[in-house]
Amino acid sequence: MPSLSDLGQLPKRLVLGRPVRSDRVGESLLPKRLALPIFASDPLSSVAYATQEILIVLTLAGSAFLYLAPWLAACVVVLLTVVVLSYRQVVHAYPSGGGDYEVASKNFGQFASLVVASALLTDYVLTVAVSVSSGTDNIISAFPSLDEYRVPIAVGLVCLLVAANLRGLRESGKTFALPTYLFISSILLMIGTGLFREFFTDSPPVAESAGYTLQAEPGYTQLAGLALVFFVLRAFSSGCTALTGVEAIANGVPAFRPPKSRNAATTLALMGGIAATMFIGVTALALLSDVKYTENTCDLIGFVDCETEPQRTVIAQVASAVFGGDTSFGFYLIQAATALVLILAANTAFNGFPLLGSVLAQDRFLPRQLHTRGDKLVYSNGILLLAGFAILLLVVFEADSTHLIQMYIIGVFTSFSIGQWGMVRHWNRELRTAGPAERSRMLRSRVINTVGGTLTTFVLVIVVVTKFATGAWLVIVAMPIIFALMRAINRHYANVSEQLTPDSDARTLPSKVHAVVLVSKVHKPTLRALAFARATRPDVLTALTVNVDDADTRALQADWDRYDIPVSLTVLESPYREITRPVVEYVRDIRRSSPRELVIVFVPQYVVGHWWENVLHNQSALRLRTRLQFQPGVMITSVPWQLESSVGREEVHGPAVGDLRRGLTTDALDPEPADLTVRSDV
Repeated sequence: MPSLSDLGQLPKRLVLGRPVRSDRVGESLLPKRLALPIFASDPLSSVAYATQEILIVLTLAGSAFLYLAPWLAACVVVLLTVVVLSYRQVVHAYPSGGGDYEVASKNFGQFASLVVASALLTDYVLTVAVSVSSGTDNIISAFPSLDEYRVPIAVGLVCLLVAANLRGLRESGKTFALPTYLFISSILLMIGTGLFREFFTDSPPVAESAGYTLQAEPGYTQLAGLALVFFVLRAFSSGCTALTGVEAIANGVPAFRPPKSRNAATTLALMGGIAATMFIGVTALALLSDVKYTENTCDLIGFVDCETEPQRTVIAQVASAVFGGDTSFGFYLIQAATALVLILAANTAFNGFPLLGSVLAQDRFLPRQLHTRGDKLVYSNGILLLAGFAILLLVVFEADSTHLIQMYIIGVFTSFSIGQWGMVRHWNRELRTAGPAERSRMLRSRVINTVGGTLTTFVLVIVVVTKFATGAWLVIVAMPIIFALMRAINRHYANVSEQLTPDSDARTLPSKVHAVVLVSKVHKPTLRALAFARATRPDVLTALTVNVDDADTRALQADWDRYDIPVSLTVLESPYREITRPVVEYVRDIRRSSPRELVIVFVPQYVVGHWWENVLHNQSALRLRTRLQFQPGVMITSVPWQLESSVGREEVHGPAVGDLRRGLTTDALDPEPADLTVRSDV
């Protein structure tokens, strides 16, 4: 028959499967073929919305500035190339998985490292929210009737990701590899088919929105001078969402198989090349097929049901144009692959956030629970924390990807910038002691990181300036709050560590030991507690009871004398029928009279086997223990007595050490004892 604890573990086992031994952690390391879909799904999936974000900004001014789209896309690709090259230097120089956080910590100190950490933690949460909401957009593009269920769909998808990640990295990698590779192949097929139709056939692809005309928003009709520059920079900053997720590989180097740094660098290069190719191809097809996409649907003149019908995403319109309509197999293939990879792109954050949280917890900037691995050797607490914040954003912003993207990329470009300048400082330090054979490689790396730092800092300034009023201010507020919280946690841990450091007084023995056994009546738990207390050979032993009922107290004293218990019984008066306060005051009086005297309070407790027994027994002993633990120089010793219902409840195959267990219920009521002999060997 399964034990109570076994039944309590059943839901957990159904979700997570069997626990994995700690010595099998190496078996969860990833080969490149699995690392690519896990860590690169975020930047690869950004192809689905990066072009769309550029068009949303450009169409604010109507169709007058759509000609800038290819130039902006080219600038984004150049920036992506520089960032990928820069992070290849990071994974070789810092392979331990700290990424930009470790770079900033070792080259600029604690302040800069916490700025990077707060930026990355914020960005990981937004990565989940943006990726899942964009994936939901593509599901709705294929099935518009689901629009009213947008938020439940998005939240449900996050929950599925949580379950998959809690089962372990290797299993998740196998789950995520196929959709990512399906997305890559289907997008490349769409690009190839579309370009072939455009240049080699008489039926070029034409988007469903090609026949619509654009109405410029007020204030965007006569752009010139600085206003035009600001407008173009805003469109460029929106397109820079294509770079999100590049840093995840630098934070996930420990998850790679050896040689870790080389495999991570190779994965970075593959990711950069594939992402750039797909981004250029989708942007080209969107312009060739005359896709129009606006922030406000009713700015599309000709869109009849703009008040009720959602726009199809840019990639959905391109797929429809290339493959012959929204009922074609190719259209549904692209939508399915895009929705899947966008949902799975959030997995990059589900790998990066827990790893970074573990590093921060190890450095005592976050709670240490984030450094603890769960049953499947993953950082379960980090996964659950990330999911909670992402779901909160999805609910508050109604899974609207356009609004969520306004807050995006500030965090990642903050970490980009600090990390790249930290690498420049790293190479400056290394060059002072490097030999002639290494100097040329280090000089080349320093140039790459200098260019990367300059460009990413420039883009960060652009993003902050152009997106501040449209939602970026929330991230700018959140990051300092996270920064301050981490500093406060670190100060707390440092203070506790200082308090716990042994000093000369720590080895001083107490002058005397005074044992106090709490008594309610003469029964087996009381006798066991008395026997155990006597076995410890204290200098003073007191049996203590509180008089809350005169008749019960007289009966207790009579039993005490009748069974000739060789310990004096002390009775505390309690005119207001309190139990806890008189006991606490009694213990305090002992400490006040003899500050060097150690007081040990023995508390009999019941161990029960059924949940309903907890309801039937009072919690007076639990309250006493809670109050007494705040008294200095006082130790509380629980003396358990197993009721018959608890026998056999804990089987050999019950939960392992460290599993959560139900608390023990204490009580002061019991039937008359069968054996009242006090034995010191119990």
